[in-house]
Amino acid sequence: MQKILVINAGMKFAHSGGKLNETITVWDRLFFTAKNGFELRITETGDGDYDIEEEIEKFLWADTIIYHFPIWWMYIPFTLKEYIDKVFTAGHRKGMYYSDGRKADNPTRNYGTGGLLGDKRYMVTTTWNAPEDAFTIPEEFFQGRSVDDGVLFPFHRMNAFCGLKQLPSIHFHDVEKNGSPELVEAFKQEYLLHVQSLFKNNGVIL
Repeated sequence: MQKILVINAGMKFAHSGGKLNETITVWDRLFFTAKNGFELRITETGDGDYDIEEEIEKFLWADTIIYHFPIWWMYIPFTLKEYIDKVFTAGHRKGMYYSDGRKADNPTRNYGTGGLLGDKRYMVTTTWNAPEDAFTIPEEFFQGRSVDDGVLFPFHRMNAFCGLKQLPSIHFHDVEKNGSPELVEAFKQEYLLHVQSLFKNNGVIL
């Protein structure tokens, strides 16, 4: 059985209702079932109601970690950042990472290579008000930088610090200004095809 940890970082804040990330988590429940060969655990970070030591154990238990979160002001929600700061810091020498990877005889090299989760992978979904064209057209706001190579670059490096291997991300755009039930249904089909392609025959396909 493939062990899947879903971290849902959607929440109600200002004009954001957290509903789309909650809905994506429902899609996880539809796909990552025991019948399909998966064990699924879900953490909700929005209300801060989690036990740090239990979260460390979930990372050690999981084969794949899936993050769902909205982008607020060009980065992750503050509640997800708090979760990461608390859980990852507490995970030092408890199975998540041993050190920053450097050695005394060569202190300027190999930073970020002390992770202990090298047998595990992670996947990211994000939800945006920004349209996809804002990332693909050089003259637009993100100057041609993709989500993963731009806004999420430090997020990916953070996971790499613990040794986690990156799976292809999926990003949902224009969810506020042009959101509709039809758009959400299209997202659902896109997401299910995405996870089906990654978890063929209950194995991770890179």
